[in-house]
Amino acid sequence: MSAISQPGGGRTGVSEHGDLPGWPDVPTSRKIRNWLFWGVCFLALALVIAPTIWLAGGVIVRAIPKFSFSVLTTDTTGADAGGLENAILGTLLITLGVVIIGGIVSILTGLYLSEFATGRHRGVLRGAYEVLAGIPSIVLGYVGYVALVVGLGWHFGLLPAVLVLSVVTVPYITKATETSLAQVPVSYREGAEALGLPPTWSLRRIVFKSATPGIITGLLVAIAISVGETAPLLYTAGWSEQNPTGALTNHPVGFLTYAIFTFWDSGTSSGLVLSYDAALILLVFVLLIIVAGRAVIAVARRNSE
Repeated sequence: MSAISQPGGGRTGVSEHGDLPGWPDVPTSRKIRNWLFWGVCFLALALVIAPTIWLAGGVIVRAIPKFSFSVLTTDTTGADAGGLENAILGTLLITLGVVIIGGIVSILTGLYLSEFATGRHRGVLRGAYEVLAGIPSIVLGYVGYVALVVGLGWHFGLLPAVLVLSVVTVPYITKATETSLAQVPVSYREGAEALGLPPTWSLRRIVFKSATPGIITGLLVAIAISVGETAPLLYTAGWSEQNPTGALTNHPVGFLTYAIFTFWDSGTSSGLVLSYDAALILLVFVLLIIVAGRAVIAVARRNSE
């Protein structure tokens, strides 16, 4: 490090920022604190990434060597034999139902809270869905079992499973929708009003369009949560070794997390293989959902500019 004379005859050290006068040397204690800060940040990042890599890598290493594509086209033929076509189709139908029912209800709720609700009314509604987010999913599954499966006589089926999982996902999508709409600049609304545009038109074509990426992110999180749930589906969907028939009630539906949960403890090698296959398919399914969602977000951002 060299030093440069100042007009008053003083000398100021040249810092790590380059050969620019006027930059004092960074104290060693500050450098140490900076290094410690970044070290803690990287450690926290490692604590998040390492378990994810360990879990995903463990599933891939155990599933790939014995994976057969016949698993995708064969129904489960016993307690731990056959394939997983019935579970794959059941998971797809349940997820589609959650996106339609849970997504519509949640987006409309978030839209109402952000644009129309005011005062205490908004606070009560927001508090309600935040409380709903804290209820364990197994409790919601049991309530669905008592109210829908037994109370209404629907028995195990697709509709009870979709309704309960929709309730599980409502807080996440609603929060994402409300937050995304609140982050749209006020100038957008004011500009549309100054131009004499109808409020519904400006809300649909300007405000909502700008908030679409955040809403889709909330949908992705909700879908990932619903795909990974097991307890609510045990109470509502049941389990079936046959492909879904399309019946909404009185017909159990298979799903992938049941295979992971049950076949692992079957005590047979075929059951263990099916369990790892189901876990691998579920990982790929979630990855495809994330990639598709990111593509939609990119298109939405491009169109909103």
